[in-house]
Amino acid sequence: MSEYAAKDASDALARARELGSSVRGSGRWYVRYQVIFGCAAALCVLAIGLLHHPYGVALGTGFWVVVIAGLSVYSARQRVVGRGFALWHGGLIATWGVLYGAVLAGGVTWFPGVAAWWVPGAVAVALPGLVGGFLAARR
Repeated sequence: MSEYAAKDASDALARARELGSSVRGSGRWYVRYQVIFGCAAALCVLAIGLLHHPYGVALGTGFWVVVIAGLSVYSARQRVVGRGFALWHGGLIATWGVLYGAVLAGGVTWFPGVAAWWVPGAVAVALPGLVGGFLAARR
């Protein structure tokens, strides 16, 4: 191998390491996304369940719309997504949706305004985002 070929190969490997590091660092945005999603979901459930009707529903839903709009803009501006992002994100949303629906349906039907239902329910609804953020940070 000539001196120039070895230099080119060395430069290519250095550039690959640099790009890999940049991509890994740029993919951290999704950790923040998931944690914000989880915390906002919990606050939304608490507002809907514990504040008097119709104020809780209006405040919780309005807050949720603002958070989701902000997260959507934030995610659209990111340059990098990790491998398997669509499946991972779809799993987050599906799990959250099932938990959210179960907590709201049970709470509105049998436990309106009962903190013993809504506080653990808010924690359960937050878990997909919080656990997902933790797991994404470890990857």
